[in-house]
Amino acid sequence: MNEQFQQDRPVQGEPAPQPVRIAMPSTPPTATYVVLGFTVLIYLLQMASMAILGDDLPLMFGARVTELMREGQWWRFLTPVFLHGSVTHIFFNMYALFSLGSFLERQFGPRRFLLLYFLGAFAGNVFSFLLTEGYSVGASTAVFGLVAAEGIFFYQNRKLFGAQAKSAIGNAVFIIAINLFIGLSPGIDNWGHLGGLLGGAMFAWFAGPRWKVVGIFPDFHLEDQRELREVMMGASVTILVFGALAAVGLF
Repeated sequence: MNEQFQQDRPVQGEPAPQPVRIAMPSTPPTATYVVLGFTVLIYLLQMASMAILGDDLPLMFGARVTELMREGQWWRFLTPVFLHGSVTHIFFNMYALFSLGSFLERQFGPRRFLLLYFLGAFAGNVFSFLLTEGYSVGASTAVFGLVAAEGIFFYQNRKLFGAQAKSAIGNAVFIIAINLFIGLSPGIDNWGHLGGLLGGAMFAWFAGPRWKVVGIFPDFHLEDQRELREVMMGASVTILVFGALAAVGLF
């Protein structure tokens, strides 16, 4: 995809700036496809387990179950992201993953994108663990993290994207508000959504790409100014904050 950017305003007497086209990252979102495919595979195993054994074994061993997590089954802070309760449930989550992930992975890169996805899932399940009882499953914790990260990305790169950034931020806020409102309905883990939102926003704020136009006309290109140490700090802060919250409920 190509985006059009405006150079800085010239000093008095210089010619007016002209828009230039700069190619955005266009690598295939392989990590998004892998996560999506693996999640669908797990759901097929859930259905096969129900058909053959009469019980959903993946859900039994992987759902967020508060009591079992307090007994030491800590893997349940992550495994619910791969489990779903119905065809409709997985369809909407995977559609959101495909739509958001295809864009964000190209901006963040596959490794940083995977960190974003699973940190959102972890943060959401921590909130759900602390503030709800019973059990829950679904990738919506991670999806809310992606929505938050998209808003943060456009905010931090607003000078580059101009009016498109304003529109994208407004759209992200609208999606978040609508889905949190829908989440007030019975049977929806809104605390998980909120936790994923905060986790994704926290990581993206410290670790999301900050694009800068570099080069000499006509060979402009984008360069990410975010350093590796900042990405590691973003991941560490998110893990420490939500890990500490989880510890409050565990010990």
